[in-house]
Amino acid sequence: QVQLVESGGGLVQTGGSLRLSCAASGRTFSRYPMGWFRQAPGKEREFVAATTWSRGSIYDGYYADSARGRFTISRDNAKNTVYLQMNSLKPEDTAVYYCAAKMSVSITPRVAREYDYWGQGTQVTVSS
Repeated sequence: QVQLVESGGGLVQTGGSLRLSCAASGRTFSRYPMGWFRQAPGKEREFVAATTWSRGSIYDGYYADSARGRFTISRDNAKNTVYLQMNSLKPEDTAVYYCAAKMSVSITPRVAREYDYWGQGTQVTVSS
């Protein structure tokens, strides 16, 4: 049974940083896409970042415009874990952040319905 467990959320002031972690179990995701999405109250779930295997040990990163330059997605395949380093946080980054994974290589990484598995979410709150 595949499980994704997020951690690392919390309350931070504007301009601060957080690192989210998503630990996967039940399958090895080293060759498969993993992504981060977020959902703020009253809004739809939106893409934040994703990482897909390209070739060998090379992975491609994809970012929403709102995340590019401030957030970095990375993965530690030995730990079957994907991370989201978030810097220069803004109040508009406040949301529940979800980790997602797909069990095949091919994906449109920004599309939520493409993913097969989801974590339970972790709350990120940025105070002004």
